Amino acid sequence: MEDYRRIADRLAEEILTGRLKAGERLPPQRVFARRRRIAGSTAGRVYGELVRRGLVVGEVGRGTFVRAAPVPSGRALAEPATTAAVNLELNYPSVEGQSELLAGGLVPLLRADVLGEATRPVPATGTAAAREAVAGLLAGSGWRPHPEQLLFAGNARQAIAGALASLVRPGGRVGVEALTYPLVKEIATRIGCTLVPLETDGEGLLPGAVAAAHHSAPLAALYVQPTLHNPTSATMGDARKRELAEVVRELGLPVVEDRIWSFLHEEGVPFAAYAPERVHVVDGLSKRVAPGLTVGFLVVPEGRAEAAAGALRSGGWTAGRFALEAGTRWVQDGVVDRLVADRRADAARRQRVVAELLDGFAVRADPSAYYAWWELPSPWRADTFTAAAAARGIAVTPGSAFAVGAQGAPDAVRLGLASVPVPVLGQALRTLRDVARGGP
Repeated sequence: MEDYRRIADRLAEEILTGRLKAGERLPPQRVFARRRRIAGSTAGRVYGELVRRGLVVGEVGRGTFVRAAPVPSGRALAEPATTAAVNLELNYPSVEGQSELLAGGLVPLLRADVLGEATRPVPATGTAAAREAVAGLLAGSGWRPHPEQLLFAGNARQAIAGALASLVRPGGRVGVEALTYPLVKEIATRIGCTLVPLETDGEGLLPGAVAAAHHSAPLAALYVQPTLHNPTSATMGDARKRELAEVVRELGLPVVEDRIWSFLHEEGVPFAAYAPERVHVVDGLSKRVAPGLTVGFLVVPEGRAEAAAGALRSGGWTAGRFALEAGTRWVQDGVVDRLVADRRADAARRQRVVAELLDGFAVRADPSAYYAWWELPSPWRADTFTAAAAARGIAVTPGSAFAVGAQGAPDAVRLGLASVPVPVLGQALRTLRDVARGGP
C-alpha cells in the first residue's frame, strides 16, 4: 500500500506550483479515496498531513480548501514581508513635510561635542531630560506619569517584551483579547508564556471574562489595548475602565496597557489612571514620528522599575542613545505635537475614503484610527480573500494573524490605511470592493 505521505507530497507539489489554486475545494475524502484506489483511512491521513503542513484548511460542513498561504507571522506587521505593489499590511504613517520637520531637530546633534555624548551608551532609565519630556508627552486627562517611573526600549514591541518578561515566568498564563496584536503572540512564544484569549464586545475586553479565566487557572498578567484596539478599533469607555480596574485590583493582577495608537484618539481618562499601582503602560514614537528612528516607552508602577529595567537589559531591548536624544529634542521642540496633529487629520481623511468606498459592507473602524476591520461577506473566507487580493497586487492581513487560541479564525481582514498615498488607497479599496462583490 502506498504511503500516505507520498500522496500528500504529490498534492503539496500541486498546491505549491499552482496547479491546485488557493480557495480550490478538494474532493470529499471518500471520493478522493475511490479515485486514488486507497482506503478511506489513508485518505483521512493524507488530508490530515496537508492540514499539518498548513496547505489546506478543513471547514465543518463545507469541505477542505487550499489555503491562500501559510498564516503570516507578526513580521508582516513590523517590516516589509510582501512584494505586493500596494501594502495594506504595514501601517506606518507619514505626512507631507515630515522630513523637513525632523531634520531641524537633528542639526544640533551633528555638532562634534553633542554627537560624542549622543553616541554613548544609555541605561534603561534614559536621561533626566528624556524622562521629563516623555512624561509630559504621555500625560492625559487625569493621569501624568512621574518621570522616575519611565524606562526606555528600542521600540514599543521591545517595551511589551520587557514588561511581560518581568512579570511572567516561563509557563505562565497571560490574558489577552481574543483578537490581539500579532507580535504579542510571537513575544509570548519567545519568553515561554501562554496566551489566554478573553471575550470582548464592541467596547473591548469584558471584565467578567478576566475574572472567569483567572478563577479557572490563575493568570500571571493581562495584556490589553483599551484605546483603538488593533485590529477592531474598539475603545473602552470610562465606566468599563473603572470596572476592569476593580477586577484586576481584586485579583491582584498586573496589567500591560498598550497605548501605541492612543495618540490618535481624543479619549477620556487613560486606563492606567484607574489602577496606577497595577498598570504598566507601553507607548512609543514609531507611529507618531517614524518607524526607522524610534524609542519605546515603559511606564511602571511604583517599586517595579528595577525588575522591568533588568528585563530590558537582559533582553537587549534598551533604547539607543542617539535615537533617544533625537526623540527628546523632537518632543521638546514641539515637532512631535505637530506630527500628531497632522496624523490625526490624515487618519480621519483616510477613514472617510473607507466609509465611502466600502459602504454597505460590515466594516468596523473608528473615525480616528489608521486601520479598519472588514468582516467579509459570505462565502468569502479570509485566506481565499487574501489570496484574491494578492493576485491583484494588494496585501491585506487575514484575521488568523490576530486570533489567539484554538477557536476558529474570523473570516475578516485588517486593512492598514497609513502606508500608501490616499489616491493609491482609494484605488486599492475599489479593487477590493469589486473582488468582494464578485465572490470567490
